[in-house]
Amino acid sequence: MILKIQIAALPLALAAVLALAGCGTPGAPQPPSLNLPERVADLAASRAGNQVALTWTMPKRNTDKLLLDGNIAVRVCRGACDAAGINITAASGANAAFTDILPVELAAGAPRTLSYFVELRNNKGRSAGLSNAAIVLAGAAPAPVDGLSAEVRKDGMALRWTPVAQDSSAVRLHRKLLTPPAAKPKERLLAPPPEPVEQSLIVEAGSQAGRALDKEIRFGRSYEYRAQRVARVTEDGKTLELAGPLSAPLRVEARDIFPPDTPTSLAAVATTVENGSAPAIDLSWQPVNDADLAGYIVYRREAEAEWQRISPAEPLIAPAFRDTQVQPGHSYRYAVTTISQSGHESARSAEAEESVPNP
Repeated sequence: MILKIQIAALPLALAAVLALAGCGTPGAPQPPSLNLPERVADLAASRAGNQVALTWTMPKRNTDKLLLDGNIAVRVCRGACDAAGINITAASGANAAFTDILPVELAAGAPRTLSYFVELRNNKGRSAGLSNAAIVLAGAAPAPVDGLSAEVRKDGMALRWTPVAQDSSAVRLHRKLLTPPAAKPKERLLAPPPEPVEQSLIVEAGSQAGRALDKEIRFGRSYEYRAQRVARVTEDGKTLELAGPLSAPLRVEARDIFPPDTPTSLAAVATTVENGSAPAIDLSWQPVNDADLAGYIVYRREAEAEWQRISPAEPLIAPAFRDTQVQPGHSYRYAVTTISQSGHESARSAEAEESVPNP
C-alpha cells in the first residue's frame, strides 16, 4: 500500500517541478526599440529683415521613454521637409536655435505665409515625424519710418512722421521710460498705478496718416520713441505680422509747462446794503477739473484801469470769492484764472461786471 501511494504521487510531484522550472523560461520575443526621439512640439519662429530665427526644445527621451544621449540629427525645413531641408545636429534636452536666411524670392513681393518645421532622426535615418508648424510672413518688409518727431502738449505727446502714399501698413510706436521713479512712492488712496518701463502703441493704416497722440505720458519724465511699419495678414483667425526696421530713437522730456483750463461762467452779484452793513460783491464760477490744479486767482479793475490781484497770496481752493473792498456807487469788472502746482497760470476768464448800489 505504501509503495502504491508513492508511485501515484510521482506524477503530481513531477508536474509541480516542471511548473516551477517553467517560471524562468523566456516569453514571446519583444520588437527591438527604434530609438526614435520624441517629436518636437514647441517650434517658434520670428522674422527680422531677411532672417528667420527658429527656437525649439530638443527631447530628452525617445518614444520608448528611454533617456537619449548625445547629439541628434535635425532637419530644418522651410515648407516641405524634402531634400532641400538643412541638416544640423543638436544635443538631447537642449534649447536649440537656428537662423534661416531667406532667399531673394521669399524676401520680396506681397506679404504671404511661410511655414517652418523641424524633423528629428535616429542614427539609422528614421524620422520621428514633423514638429508643429511655425509660421512667419514672407515678402518684402515694410519701408522704414522717416521724419519721426514729437511735441509735448497738455493732452499728451503728439508724434508725427512722414506718411507713405498708398501704404497699407500699420505703424507701431515703441515707448521707453528713461527716468523711472527713483523710489517707491508713498501709498495714496488715489495714487496712479506704476508706469510701465516699455509700452507700444499701434496706429492703424489710414486712421491718422503720419500722426498719433500718446495720452499715457506723465509730466516730469523723459521718454524714448522708436517707430516701425508693420504689415499684417490674418489666416485662420490668427494675425501674423511682418515688421520693418526700427527708426532712430527720439528722446523727449515731458516738461509740464501747461496751466490748467481757464475758468468759465464767472458771475458777480452785489449784496444788499442794510442796517449799516459793509457792501460786498460775491463772485462764483464753474470749478475746473484738473489733476494739477493748485487753485484760483481773482482780478479786479475799474473802467479801463490795470488789473489788480485781489485774492490772497495763496490760491483759492473753492470756486467762489467775496470782494469786500468795494465802494457804493462804483462799478467793478472781474476776471479769474487758474494756477497749476508748478506755478503756471491760465489766461483770464471772460469778464463779469457789477455795480455797488448807493445806500
